[in-house]
This record gives sequence, C-alpha cells and structure tokens, in this order.
Amino acid sequence: MNEQPTILVIDDEAQIIRLLEITLRSADYRVSEASTGRDGMMQAAMHPPDLILLDLGLPDEDGQNILVKLREWYISPIIILSVRDSEDEIIRALDNGANDYLVKPFRTGELLARIRTVLRNYNRSETKSVIQSHDLSIDLVNRIVRKGDTLIRLTSTEYSLLALLAKNENRVLTHQFILMKIWGPGYVEQSQYLRVFIAQLRKKIEDNPNHPVIIVTEPVIGYRFMGDD
Repeated sequence: MNEQPTILVIDDEAQIIRLLEITLRSADYRVSEASTGRDGMMQAAMHPPDLILLDLGLPDEDGQNILVKLREWYISPIIILSVRDSEDEIIRALDNGANDYLVKPFRTGELLARIRTVLRNYNRSETKSVIQSHDLSIDLVNRIVRKGDTLIRLTSTEYSLLALLAKNENRVLTHQFILMKIWGPGYVEQSQYLRVFIAQLRKKIEDNPNHPVIIVTEPVIGYRFMGDD
C-alpha cells in the first residue's frame, strides 16, 4: 500500500486550519501545520511534504516572499489559498512558482480535486515521455507530434511552445512565464506576440481553432494545456 501523502498547511487562521485538517484527513492525507512563514519553511526543510497549501496573508512575512524562498529548493507542488483575488496577485503567484491558486472562501470538493490533479501531474512528470490530449500525442523524447495518424509539422518555436505547455499539463502558465521561457526576458511584455503563436499552433492541432479544447485560454492570465489526465 502506498504511503499517505503529507500536506503542509501554512496559514494563521485557526478556522481555516481546522477546516483543512478535517477535510484533508477525511481524504486520507496526512497533515502538518504552521502558522507563520518562518515555521512553515523550517517544517518544509526538515520534513519535506508532498504538497504545500500556502496562505499569502501571514503574520511574519508576505506569502509571496515565502513562495519565492520555497521555490529556491522545494520542487513539489504548492497551491495558494488566499482572500486576495486580484488578477495581479494571482499572476504574480503563478509566476513565482505556484502550481495553482484558490480564492477563499473555497469549496472543499474543488480543493481536493486541485490537490489530486497537481499531485498526479507531478508524480508522472519525471517518467512521462508521451503526453496526450484528445487525439493529439506529443512524443517529448523524439520531438514528434501527431494528430490521430497524421504527423503535425511544427516550427522549432511552435514545438518549444507546445512542449512547454504540455509538460505543465492542466496547469495555468502565465503570459509572462511563457514569454520568458520561450523568447527570453526581452519579450515578457509582448503578450500580443504570444497570441499570434498560440493562434498558429491552434490551427495545426485543434479540430476547431475558434473553440480550442487542447490549449485553452485563462482570461487575462495565460494558457492551460488540457491533458487527458
């Protein structure tokens, strides 16, 4: 039997901690808790959890700063739980390395679904060489893309863009993150440039580019590759 995944909750609200403790343990997760950013980082370093639920409004240091510090060495998933619902705050957290973002108050069923998704994707990411979505398959080892039995010819940039999205399947990637990874820091503000390449890619891989189901738009924030998992 596989060992129960451990989730570290970094939050200073007693009611939220209690709710999360009951919800997570009822779903067979082990739970550890920290009420400050400093304590959370110490626990994560001493007893690395399988996933961290991180609040942004911590008493000792802003959660965005804690996220950046964690991402210097912690590679497992981090989901943000916060009352901050502005687009800028969400984009900043995703750019800082969060795997997902839920606004408080949240539905416990949705939280558990998000946790299952990020854990599944993380556990598969190291061994998965072929990623599929609908009838599209991407062979990351041989750099081959097929739609059904048809070989899809992509430019080097189109393939790099598709591979980046696919490797992060079901995760929102912000415009800035994609632009930085594919084109470099000089292009981080060129969201229109990215839209042109996304449109070109959709024409090649989507059944209906005007109603995409493989590369979907997250309004204002970025894009998400919808893997079969």
